[in-house]
Order: sequence, then structure tokens, then C-alpha cells
Amino acid sequence: MSPLVQVFSAIAAVLVWVVAWYFGTAQEVSSIWWRSDTFAHGLLVLPISGWLAWRNRDRLAGLSVQPSLIMVLPILAAGFGWLLGELASVASVAHAALAFVLVFSLIGVLGFRLARPLAFPILFLLFGVPIGEFLLPVMMDYTAEFTVAAVRLSGVPVYQEGLHFVIPNGRWSVVEACSGVRYLIASLMVGTLYAYLSYRSLKRRLLFVAAAIVVPVIANWLRAYMIVMLGYLSDNRIATGVDHLLYGWLFFGIVIILMFWIGGRWREDLDPVEVDRPLSMADATASRGGFARVLPLALAIAAAPLALRYVEHFELLHPETAASIPQLTVVAPWTETQASRAEFKPSFMGFREDSLRHYTDGTHVVSVYIASYANQQPGHELVQSQNTLVLPNDPHWNRLNEAQGPDSGAGRWLATRISRESMKALVWSGYWINGRLVTSDYLAKGLLVLGRLQGHPDTSVFGAVWASAEDDVKAGAALQAFHQANGRALLDQIAAAARPVQQ
Repeated sequence: MSPLVQVFSAIAAVLVWVVAWYFGTAQEVSSIWWRSDTFAHGLLVLPISGWLAWRNRDRLAGLSVQPSLIMVLPILAAGFGWLLGELASVASVAHAALAFVLVFSLIGVLGFRLARPLAFPILFLLFGVPIGEFLLPVMMDYTAEFTVAAVRLSGVPVYQEGLHFVIPNGRWSVVEACSGVRYLIASLMVGTLYAYLSYRSLKRRLLFVAAAIVVPVIANWLRAYMIVMLGYLSDNRIATGVDHLLYGWLFFGIVIILMFWIGGRWREDLDPVEVDRPLSMADATASRGGFARVLPLALAIAAAPLALRYVEHFELLHPETAASIPQLTVVAPWTETQASRAEFKPSFMGFREDSLRHYTDGTHVVSVYIASYANQQPGHELVQSQNTLVLPNDPHWNRLNEAQGPDSGAGRWLATRISRESMKALVWSGYWINGRLVTSDYLAKGLLVLGRLQGHPDTSVFGAVWASAEDDVKAGAALQAFHQANGRALLDQIAAAARPVQQ
């Protein structure tokens, strides 16, 4: 077998072995590529990486596969990260960890001498990780702030409320498609590839990659401003329908083309290339005992999936689930009501069971929502980007701000102010994890992983209590009154919903 065939056969074998052990996660990633416009570029990552490897085949002359056992350690570390992601039901962590398992495995099996000329094609695989949605809220906020400020500087009066704002002849909202995340991800991947192919000095490559990050963000801000001003100046005759997206992509495309055109003034790919000196015949000879050196790497790849199967087997031996959500026993004068005023409901999905009830003391109206997430599975996670009080593109409610809420006795609530036209609402919410009320997504995931590693059942619960009124003061007074009378009972209800029962 020629050395070149040996190299690409080793690459294919590693890919098959990794996908076979992490098939569920690999299938999740590929399905995201197919269904998501934001991450559709992932479909091109493997072909581009393969083409880049083949493009560098001349640099592989005189080299052969020489596995490096030291890579067992980073493979195990990446596998452990994948295991934590699976136990905590954090898909993004599991997806990223899988990519690093693949990268470290390729380096380990090929060896450092081969991995060096193939470094960029191997690392390019990381662009296949469907991650970046966590940037949505931040980039939407910045887009809204820039657009409002720019419109005001243009002499147009603006009333802003969160991501929604009103100008004299129309209402505008910054939704997910306006965040610029798609532009940023696409620009970063294409810009990095362009920098690798066009430049040889590390400084120029890094500068162009930095430009590929900054330019689409600023371009998206200008695009949003341009769309609003076109709508305003045309009295909403243009830039308010399908042409809204058309103008946006056209503007973005022009900006990116200009960026590449300017970057091309300093390209170095036409300069003569200094070919690496081939190694000696001793180095070019495949190492003896190749199977014995690959075996530890293969076992390291399989370690994390085997550990997960053991944990799942242990849980099957102790089948437990969460108890049904009990009814809240409120203290007089509070009674349950069917108040139509509490039309708000947290935007949570994937729960095992949920409950929404309303209570009144004759003066105030308070709503209580509880959702049980026992034995979380992919698509049924408690903490995920789609589970939030108010979605960024909610047509009715706007999230204004968040702050630390009162002490529940088992942790502090998260206090969130939301609004709907002339109606205001104050929401106290939190995650109940292992007997604690927490508001941090990261802490909630950490406690979940710790509990599962200790053999505890997953009985996670989300709880929220809120009041609607004409202003924040009245809403806060209603919540305070309810909390003083029924705060302990509410906490007991959440704890009872999380209490495991034997099947």
C-alpha cells in the first residue's frame, strides 16, 4: 500500500470508528445541518476538509502513518466532555466534544509529522459544530440599540421597549433573523478559509479572520438601520415584505465581496512555495507494531460511550421518575380563579408534565406555572435556548430586564420585567435542581451532572410565579402579597413535583 493511500485510509477509518461510537450525536449534528438555515454550512465542512487534505498531498511525500499514544489523554478529555454534555443534556457541549474527539483522534492515529501539514484541514472540521445560538440574545440587543440610536441621529423620533420600537409611521422588531448570527457564522467560516488559501504569514491570516468577525456584525447593524429607514422614507411601501430579506442579503453580500476584494490586495498565494524537505527513509517507514499503537487510541475513543452505557444501565436498574405536579394549597383569602387577565405563559417545551393555575385574594391576581423535566432526553431538556420566559420573536410580550429576586428559602428567584402594550408583568422564576432553586443555566446544568454522577434520579423542575398590572409597582405588590402568604407552600409544591417515586 502506497503511503498516500495509507494516509487517506487511516483518515477514513478514524472517521468511521468515531461516528460508529458516537452515532447518536453525529446523527443529531447532521440533522441540524439539514434543517437549520443558520448551520447549513456544516454540510460543506467535510467535503471542504477532504479537498484541503487532498490539496496538500504533495506535502505528505516521504511521510507515513505513525500513531502517537500521547493523544490518548486529549481524546479521553474530549470524551469526558461529551459524557458531561450527555448527562447534563447540553447538546452543544456534546456536539463540540464530538468534533474534538474526531480532531484529536486524527492527530493521534496519523501522528504529529503527518498532522502538521494537515493541521488546517483537520481543524477546519470544528466549523461543523452547530453552535452559536447562544449569541442570539446579545446580538439582537446590540442590533436593536444601534438601530434605534442611528434612527434617532437621523432625526426620526423613536419609542423603544426592549427589542421592539415605534417610529411615526410603523412598528419594528428585531427578531432572530435580524441578529446577524447567520452572517457572522458564514463570514467566519468563509473568511478563515480565504485567509488560509490567500495568505502564508500568520499575522495576515489572523487579521483577516478578525475582519471576518467584525465586518459582518457592523454590516448587520447598518443593514437593520437601512431597512428601517427605507420603510420610513417610503411610508412602508418597500423593505417591509419579502424584499426586507432580499435587501438585507444583497447588502451583506456586497459588504463581504468588498472585504474579500480589499483583502486580495495583500494575498500571498501567488508567491513561490517552499516545499518541505522529505524525511529520511527511516522516518518514512511505517512504524512496526502499528496495530498495537492504534489499539489504545481506539479504546480511548470508545471509553466515553461505554461509560454512558454503564450510567444508563445503572439508572435502568433503579427506575424512578418524578411525581405528578400536586395542586397548590393556598392560604385564605387566596383562592383559585379562572382569571382571563393572566394570558401570559412561559415559553417552555419538552416537559413531562406542566401546570398553569391562577389565584386571587380579591384584589390581586397571581399565576403559577410549574413544568417537570424528569429523566431528560435529547429534545426534552430543561435548560435549552428555546426554553425561556419570552421568546425574542414573541408577537405579544417583550422582555425588558432581569434582576435578582427575593429569597425563596432555598435560593433566590430571578425577577424579570415584561410588558405588553399598556400591561406590565413581573415574573419570579427558577430551576429546581437537587433540592435547590437556582437561576443560572450553567449552575443548573452543573448540579444535574453532579446528581447523575452520584446516581441520583433526574427530577428537574421549572417554576414561575407572576402578576400582571398596569404598572410595575402594582405587579410587585401582588407578588409580595402572594409570597408572604404562600411562598412556603409554593416551594413545597415545586419540591413535591420533583420528588422521585418508584415505578
